[in-house]
Amino acid sequence: MKAILALATKDLRLLLRDRVGFFFTFFFPLLYAVFFGAIFSAQGRGASALNVVVVDEDQTDASKAFVAELNDSPELEVSTASREEAVNLVRRGRRVGYIVLPPGFGQARGRVFGGESVKLETGMDPSRMAEAGLLQGVLTRHMYRGIQDAFSNPSVMRKQLSESLADVQASADMDPAWRTTLQWFLPVMDRFLAELPSGEGMGRAFQPFEIESKDVQVRRGGPQNSYEISFPQGVIWGVMACSAGFGISLVVERTRGTLVRLRIAPIGRMHILGGKAIACLLTTMGVPALLLALGVVAFGIRPDSWALVFVAVASMGLCFVGIMMMLSVMGKTEQAAGGIGWAVLTVMAMIGGGMIPLFVMPPWMQTISHASPVKWSILALEGAIWRNFSASEMLLPCAILVATGLTTFFVGTRAFRWAQE
Repeated sequence: MKAILALATKDLRLLLRDRVGFFFTFFFPLLYAVFFGAIFSAQGRGASALNVVVVDEDQTDASKAFVAELNDSPELEVSTASREEAVNLVRRGRRVGYIVLPPGFGQARGRVFGGESVKLETGMDPSRMAEAGLLQGVLTRHMYRGIQDAFSNPSVMRKQLSESLADVQASADMDPAWRTTLQWFLPVMDRFLAELPSGEGMGRAFQPFEIESKDVQVRRGGPQNSYEISFPQGVIWGVMACSAGFGISLVVERTRGTLVRLRIAPIGRMHILGGKAIACLLTTMGVPALLLALGVVAFGIRPDSWALVFVAVASMGLCFVGIMMMLSVMGKTEQAAGGIGWAVLTVMAMIGGGMIPLFVMPPWMQTISHASPVKWSILALEGAIWRNFSASEMLLPCAILVATGLTTFFVGTRAFRWAQE
């Protein structure tokens, strides 16, 4: 056992002396986890506000108030400009679209009866037409808000009725039947408003229901933040780097005759391979420990069960020790072993959720992912961190990882070549 530990210590010291290898083993996975965590975090906040420019050609208090309402809307980020500037901003891709408030907008807004309808002009970037519906919905909501305010204020409403009646009487091209109806209806509506009680009762007359909002303490399930999703992916890249690195080191020691010299010493073959396996296991467990510790301290990761985290990390480490041994027999030279090894690991990551989260994948890809140990590694980590797996639910992914590790280690040791052919 002392010989195995001595050989394992040797490999760990060599790893620490290799600064480039140490960086890509321990710190590159952290950059990966932080980068994708930031991306998922931005997506989790929802779509960004539409950056639009408003052209106020009316320049009245009502039009300026409408611009202020739009600016307060969470869906929009509003700036103002002239019509020519607005069109150029949209054409150059600086704004999603523009909105033109025409002359007479302030007077026409909120008018319910008679007169010309207000016409807003909008222009959209053709590449951003998906946002056109959202912009139209926001404008419609704010336009009807003016009408609602008018109905809630009798004095304002009576003034608009008077103006509408004057427009009806002055209109020369209105349908006679429609003019007769409005000339009868508008005075009746005016008398109705004049006889309504003022004060709080008036507001309730035009408010058929009320909404009472209460805060409810909800027990939140799922990941606490985006980093609980991205860190298992970062961990798996670090573990794969360890597996590939130790697999290549075995090829290097074989091609340079180091293994032959070690066999001259009074130690057996399994001592040599066992030392390499223990060094790889300690590293594949150390990388997740370091990354998760940083995640807890700096990124708010709060695992559901540290005990299950340890089980997941240990199972994953055993799995990739076996894969390391398998990779060491897949190429005769260092370059061949490195190329083949990383190609195999990259395919495992692609189909196993190492690049795209498993829950984002389409169903057919999720089915294919069953063949990748990366999938079961990420599932075990997620189960311990945020999926709230029980011990029985952790059994399947961890058992698959351990079985994969034992199988690949056995096959790798049986096929291992001690000298360069």
